[in-house]
Amino acid sequence: MKHLNSGNDLLLVLEALSNPHRLKIISVLYQGKQYVSQLAREIGISRPLLYLHLQKLEEAKLITSEMEILETGKAAKFYMLNPFELKINSELINSLISSLTIKKKNYLKE
Repeated sequence: MKHLNSGNDLLLVLEALSNPHRLKIISVLYQGKQYVSQLAREIGISRPLLYLHLQKLEEAKLITSEMEILETGKAAKFYMLNPFELKINSELINSLISSLTIKKKNYLKE
C-alpha cells in the first residue's frame, strides 16, 4: 500500500494517474516487468515520450526501474510496478492539506 505522507505526495500520485498513457503503462506493468522497447511498442508511443511518462510514475513511486545485462551482453533497463492501493477521501485530504506546497504562477503584465 502506498503511504501518502504529505499533500505534495498526494499531488504527485494524482498527477501521475491523471494521464491515459500512464494508466496504460500501469496496466501493462501489472502483468510483469517490461523493457523500455517492449513497453513503447505495447503502449504505441515513442521511447522519448514513454520516458517522460515513466519519469512521472517513478517520481510518484508507483513504478521502479533497474538495469539488467542481457545474454547478448547489452544493458537494458526494465520497469516494474510497485503494488499500491489508494484510499482517498475527505479525511485524508484534510490531514495532508497543511503540508501542501501551493505554487504561485507569475503572470507577465502587458
